[in-house]
Amino acid sequence: MDSNSWDWIFQLLGRFHPMVVHFPIGLLVVAIFLEFLTLGGRRQSLREGINWMVALGAASAVLSAVLGWLLRTHDDYVGDLVQFHQNVGIATAVFATITWFLLRNTLNGKLEHYGYYRFGLVATVLLLVVAGHLGASLTHGEDYLTSVLPHNQDSYDDGKATVLLAELNGLDSLSEAQQEDLNLGVRAIIAHNCYQCHSENKQKGELVLDNKRGVYQGGKSGPIIVEGRPEESEMFRRISLPPDHDEVMPKKGKVLKSNEIKLIELWIKKGAKWSDGALKIFPEAELALSMPDLPKTSNEKHPIDKFMDVYFKEKRLKWPKEVDDRTFIRRASLDILGLLPEPAKIDQFVNSGDKGKREKLIDELLGDKHNYTQHWLSFWNDILRNDYSGPGFITGGRKQITDWLYHSLMDNKPYNIMVKELINPSEESEGFINGIKWRGLVNASQRTEMQAAQNIGQSLMGVNVKCASCHNSFVSNLTLEQSYGFASIFADSIMELNRCDMPIGKMAEVNFLYPELGSVEAESVKERLLLLSEVMVKPENGRLYRTITNRFWKRFMGRGIIEPVDEMDNEPWNSDLLDWLATNFVDSGYDIKYLLKMIMTSKAYQLESTRLEDQEDLKKGYVFKGPILRRLSAEQFSDAVSQVVAPMYYAAAYDPNNEGLPYNRVWHREVKFDRDVLPEPGTRYFRHGFNLKGKKIQAAEALISVDHSYTLYLNGKIISEGTDWRKVDRLEVGDKLIEGENILALEGNNEGSIANPAGILFTMKIQFEDGTGMLVTSNDKWKSTDKQPEGEWVSVIFDDGSWQGVRNYGSSNWDKLVNFTFENTEREFARASLVKQHPFMKVMGRPTRENVATTRDEQATLLQALELTNGEYFNGVLKEGAETWLKKYGDKDEQIVLNLYRKTLGRNPTDKERGIMLNALQTGSKEEALQDLFWSMFISPEFQFIY
Repeated sequence: MDSNSWDWIFQLLGRFHPMVVHFPIGLLVVAIFLEFLTLGGRRQSLREGINWMVALGAASAVLSAVLGWLLRTHDDYVGDLVQFHQNVGIATAVFATITWFLLRNTLNGKLEHYGYYRFGLVATVLLLVVAGHLGASLTHGEDYLTSVLPHNQDSYDDGKATVLLAELNGLDSLSEAQQEDLNLGVRAIIAHNCYQCHSENKQKGELVLDNKRGVYQGGKSGPIIVEGRPEESEMFRRISLPPDHDEVMPKKGKVLKSNEIKLIELWIKKGAKWSDGALKIFPEAELALSMPDLPKTSNEKHPIDKFMDVYFKEKRLKWPKEVDDRTFIRRASLDILGLLPEPAKIDQFVNSGDKGKREKLIDELLGDKHNYTQHWLSFWNDILRNDYSGPGFITGGRKQITDWLYHSLMDNKPYNIMVKELINPSEESEGFINGIKWRGLVNASQRTEMQAAQNIGQSLMGVNVKCASCHNSFVSNLTLEQSYGFASIFADSIMELNRCDMPIGKMAEVNFLYPELGSVEAESVKERLLLLSEVMVKPENGRLYRTITNRFWKRFMGRGIIEPVDEMDNEPWNSDLLDWLATNFVDSGYDIKYLLKMIMTSKAYQLESTRLEDQEDLKKGYVFKGPILRRLSAEQFSDAVSQVVAPMYYAAAYDPNNEGLPYNRVWHREVKFDRDVLPEPGTRYFRHGFNLKGKKIQAAEALISVDHSYTLYLNGKIISEGTDWRKVDRLEVGDKLIEGENILALEGNNEGSIANPAGILFTMKIQFEDGTGMLVTSNDKWKSTDKQPEGEWVSVIFDDGSWQGVRNYGSSNWDKLVNFTFENTEREFARASLVKQHPFMKVMGRPTRENVATTRDEQATLLQALELTNGEYFNGVLKEGAETWLKKYGDKDEQIVLNLYRKTLGRNPTDKERGIMLNALQTGSKEEALQDLFWSMFISPEFQFIY
């Protein structure tokens, strides 16, 4: 018998692979779940069942790997993805077998515990997941997951084939340009229908259709095209077969439409010419701005409103109503400063008869530099992946750009300069392109060079480089070669292309995504960054300026002119408006505040807000009718609560107003096993002497914060006590100091049941009559003891020679208290944008910023509802606020209700609201009742939304 006659048997066995492969998946996944239930010695009755599942799972994994090998070697499956899938499948079978042997040895007593076996089981299941994903990619295409996402659907317009066919059909001959259009049209059809089985990754039947060589070479059965003769071409025969025919292509019910078949027939008939032009499967926006003229048919005065006037007429809509002054001042204040307007300011604005008051208000708000910067810092932190803590900071693999960013916003630095300084950075701004150096082994697409390309692409250009850093993009025309070429700009060595984390033996060539803007090739990284920074900011790079303009529009209007805002090749709902705004922004000198004012002074911004019934309405069939109702951000909500009742945060990770005071906390040195350790709970005693000999004191002020509580003595007398380290106690001590030797003594208590951070933060500023001064601060010259001192330990004459020197714990365990200052005493709370990620803000929607975050979810979540209702932290702030308000207003219930409404909602309560509130305060537990009133106001839609 001929050896080849056995092929059909091997083919048949191989085709059982897709069926058998489900056995190890089911058995091993259930086994690991049941194994989890046995942790801690529980449910040992499950052990026998788990043993059988692991044994059968290992056996079926080996069988699946063998059958998979037969399928690949005796059927028509070739390609990198097939090979990768097979390798992972074999690894799964090997690990499953090893896991079974580890389990047997454990059961036989050769191994002491189940740890090794459990590790093997986890590794096996992880490999199983990877193998399953690769198998699904082979069966359904590499985009089998992403293709169903809303923003990835309907990206291919088959109607173009109909238009092209009508244009070219019937012509005796085609021009070179028509031949190119015809070929690109056919290639688009092939790309959307054939690549999942016939590409470099998966060469079913040894046929490759994603390049010129593969199309003309054909597959296992020979050439598929006979130029000029569609009736003799295997390709045309296959696509023309009935849908239920065994040989029809493409399979899986995705047969081509008649107009697509006819276009391919025409292409073959006209010689099957192959264009050397780049295939643009997906829509792609023009790189340059179109610079449209202002509409002349509109009588509106504002440029934006001229475009909107034409837009409304085209949609047969009337101009919606504008908001009243009270709504406008709240909206504008929250949008520019992130703060609620003060009641007196609202009254003044509403009562003013000045017709230009809205524009003047916008100018005034934009002129409030610090509050403007502290609000917009969150927007830029999200986009530029900048934060104060998180992965990478501990190991030094990540760096902040906060100081550079803060001063850039404060100075209203031109946007093109900001971009240049981000791309070709100084030490202060290099954190953006440096990315995060992850510990351990990382995917090739997460190398810092590729992170730089991905972040610049997404944040600044509105293009998805991430998808194309693993394989050719499924959502844009970007290729793997382009992504690696872009990433190579930031690499100090030649980069090898990796497809799905597998090297393909091809080296990247340095290039920018849009080479028509200019070359970025140079010898060193430093030279390339300089070239890239200059190329990126050219006015011809309309993509850069459209992207930031679109982001600001969305910020104010709730929906971008293009959505999603990171996919700037999508169709805008008003392309002329977007390009005019971007062009005007460039002409203004890249002035960010100018752009913000341009949008906010328009009637379009000042229209009443609209509500959408469904979030899908934002994506499909969207029609602009006014700004969309927006929820307060996590930072806006936190700052508003701080304004009304009590500070949400007292300390900031970054304090722009730092006056240079030492910020070191000291505490008693705790030593165990010859090593410094965290302070133990309990009371410790401290002393520090200083001499004012020959100095006449004019004034002296002290600042103190102690974690957790303290009693402070100066020259033997108690001058202060405190129990909350977040609150800075400010003390006038000039009359308590004496000429000569002075002594500070402090009794400090560290609460808790285990060792935890504790520290004294102290600064005394002494001014002398001769104009000089001195600072007395907490430092390592202080002394301490953990034993109860005997005698007058708080007096100058006490002998503390046996006491030991304190330890300086620095400031790493505590953020900077914003009120620890002698200069700016008006600040009452830390702006939320300056605070490290906090559990409350995380729940309320602030992103972790490990990745670029250009949008936040506007939908309320169950977790947010639970946090606002039962959250310990939020309720603690309400309790503190109730105590403060009752101290201030006492029994003046009318004032409480009036001020609560004016501060939160910017208006007086109605008679009905006033009656309900006053009635609620008529109780024996007034503090709790006031907390409830605060809570009811903060969860109300009128407070939580920007109308």
